[in-house]
Amino acid sequence: MPVSTPAITFTRDRPTWFVYLMLATFSTYLYGLSSALPTLRAELGVTQAVAGLHGTGMAVGSIATGLSLPWLTRRHGRRAAVWIGIGGMNAGMLLVGLGPTLPFTLAGYTIAGGFAAIALYVSMAALSDHHGPAGPASISEANAVGVLAGIPATYAFSLLAESVLGWRAAMFIPVVLTAVLTFAMGRIWFPEIPAEHATRRTRQPFGWRFHFAGAVLLCCVAVEFTFNLFAAELFSQRTGLTLAEAATGLTAMLCGIAAGRFGGAALTLRYPVWQVFLGTMAVTLAGWAVFWSTTAVAVGYIGLAISGVGIGMLFPLGLTRMIETSGGRPDQASGIASVWAGVGSGTGPFVLGALGDAFGTHAAFLLAPALLGLAAGGLLSSRSTF
Repeated sequence: MPVSTPAITFTRDRPTWFVYLMLATFSTYLYGLSSALPTLRAELGVTQAVAGLHGTGMAVGSIATGLSLPWLTRRHGRRAAVWIGIGGMNAGMLLVGLGPTLPFTLAGYTIAGGFAAIALYVSMAALSDHHGPAGPASISEANAVGVLAGIPATYAFSLLAESVLGWRAAMFIPVVLTAVLTFAMGRIWFPEIPAEHATRRTRQPFGWRFHFAGAVLLCCVAVEFTFNLFAAELFSQRTGLTLAEAATGLTAMLCGIAAGRFGGAALTLRYPVWQVFLGTMAVTLAGWAVFWSTTAVAVGYIGLAISGVGIGMLFPLGLTRMIETSGGRPDQASGIASVWAGVGSGTGPFVLGALGDAFGTHAAFLLAPALLGLAAGGLLSSRSTF
């Protein structure tokens, strides 16, 4: 049975709200590119495996920038690193929106994914430091607020894709939101950690539980990205909806993700993180089963929403686990987490795309429960430090 722990509270100050709103901007990039992939594949006339290379490009960018995160934050500070990330993310979105051929779109996905990872992981490390014991709840809630922006972003993509403006117009949404964020809260940030403190914390090697946590995060991110990049296509194939109409299925999933992250944030204030984490994996598996087994539109929406409730907490809790097992080195842990997550976000969609070309998208989606099983095994084998 779940074991309750003493309740923890935290204060949502202005720096915290800056990160929340920055993640809202981040989400319009992430879910905008996710919604665009099926339409982009059809426009370019490429296979599922080639389309999956866009996810691989995002992963490569995330890995490359993740390796540089500890140096970047020590050299320039967290605040400058976040704004560098946001700027590069928007440059990648402009390249996707304006690029007419595959090399342009691949480059755009890669650049956007790499720089967006900087903004994401640096801000998560800052939240963890700033809120202490309430770090897991603040990370979950920040991601929940971010997803709320992804819901209208996927809906806006569907509307623009069927309008005279076309789907590429949706790629400019993060650029506009970044301008608004800069004007409203551009001067706000957390106090920086002293450089000598950061240097001192990097000397101790990581333990095996930290690396297990990284493998669990890889599996969790792979699950999320396979849903993000291929759920709409499977929804279309199983129900007969057009790709633009099926993209609204991501809206249902995002509603579930938002609900899961808000609810999960409350649960982490009362229960051990590993129990909440395992529960979210079970909910994700249940939602996958409903979505995968149906050909009815309404049931498909329900399955995606249930999947979203579970998926919503996979990344926040996976990242929290890595930070908790890092020995007090959140920036370095976040950088390494970006590498693990990058491998997951790249290999998951690519493998599913390759399996989809060989066996069909429906059969290929069996990859999701396999990944969830591996993640659960890794979590249970190292849960003693939760």
